[in-house]
Amino acid sequence: MEGNDILESLVEKAAAKHEAVSGELENILSDTELGYVIRIRRAAWIELKLLSKLAAPAVFVYMINNFMSMSTQIYSGHLGNLQLAAASLGNNGVQIFAYGESPEIAFSAAIFVYGLIPQIFAYAINFPIQKFLQSQSVVLPSAYISAATLVVHLSLSWVAAYKLGLGLFGASSVLSLSWWIIVTAQFVYILKSERFKLTWRGFSSAAFSGLPEFFKLSASSAIMLCLETWYFQILVLVAGLLENPELALNSLSICTTINGLAFMISVGFNAAASVRVGNELGHKHPKSAAFSVVVVMVISTTISIMVACTVLAFRNVISYVFTEGATVAAAVSDLCPFLAITLVLNGIQPVLSGVAVGCGWQSFVACVNVCCYYLVGLPLGVLLGFYFKLGAKVFLFLNYFLTIYICMYIN
Repeated sequence: MEGNDILESLVEKAAAKHEAVSGELENILSDTELGYVIRIRRAAWIELKLLSKLAAPAVFVYMINNFMSMSTQIYSGHLGNLQLAAASLGNNGVQIFAYGESPEIAFSAAIFVYGLIPQIFAYAINFPIQKFLQSQSVVLPSAYISAATLVVHLSLSWVAAYKLGLGLFGASSVLSLSWWIIVTAQFVYILKSERFKLTWRGFSSAAFSGLPEFFKLSASSAIMLCLETWYFQILVLVAGLLENPELALNSLSICTTINGLAFMISVGFNAAASVRVGNELGHKHPKSAAFSVVVVMVISTTISIMVACTVLAFRNVISYVFTEGATVAAAVSDLCPFLAITLVLNGIQPVLSGVAVGCGWQSFVACVNVCCYYLVGLPLGVLLGFYFKLGAKVFLFLNYFLTIYICMYIN
């Protein structure tokens, strides 16, 4: 009992501290006696401290986890252009759209997919664990676990793909193993850490109260995320049906992989924005919630512009990280201007989605995604890419306009 009393005291102190800081932010924003510049400067300093504790570790975790998949694609790409195309196709989960792909690419992709089967179950466990930790502002342990796992992943991938000669199957199998290491380590941490002992008191009927409301929100969130993720995966699959499918797949998948890695920065801010807005609205601090949105947007957009400029600066050589083909390098260089614009816009849209989640607007965002991506974007992309022979660049070009529309609509 004494240990529980100490834990309860610590939880109460932490909650009181957050409430005090949050209340201070709201008071500063509401104090009209202070000059506007002084108010913004003081409020920004407080908000940056609150965000840094959430966003920085979250961005780090998401980027490292994404880099594990990216490194697997890089290892595959240096086995050959066919292997890069196969890994790009195999990484896409909407496999029913793969019918009609080149037999050589499809066969190699099947080998790659076999090794990814265990990863599906690791994903299913990992995301609830991560949200459990993030909701309590506990993100540093996940960052340490992901960083350590990345080192193991890179070493084992090199051994499996090159030294043991396991090729695509070896690379994808190591990726699955790495995800299970992350899941297991996080789960053990939750079980052993003292800070979580009060979060579990055993099963009771109270655990099922509010389940319909929870299912409604979670279903909307799942639809929102899946529709957005599947759209980019379908683009890669459709690119495999274009003329010269190996080149189209390689060039577009390299661009979407770079976009995906940069997207993790925005996803980290998405998580931070969701928590911050939800907390401030829960404390009935509307001005703090609105100010948090502005600060997150400015930071995320600034970082995205820097990433886009970096991509443009290295557009002629960036593809050599993934594969050694000069033809692919030229195709990627041709796509980079469209990619750069997409990178900037993707610094805005995920943050707005995070705000929507914090406000409980998941269903609304899901409807916007359906209309923009699937009723407009995909049919128009197929028409322009195949009938008008505009090739792979049309998919990035469409993503540019769709992201603008989604940002305007959510905003």
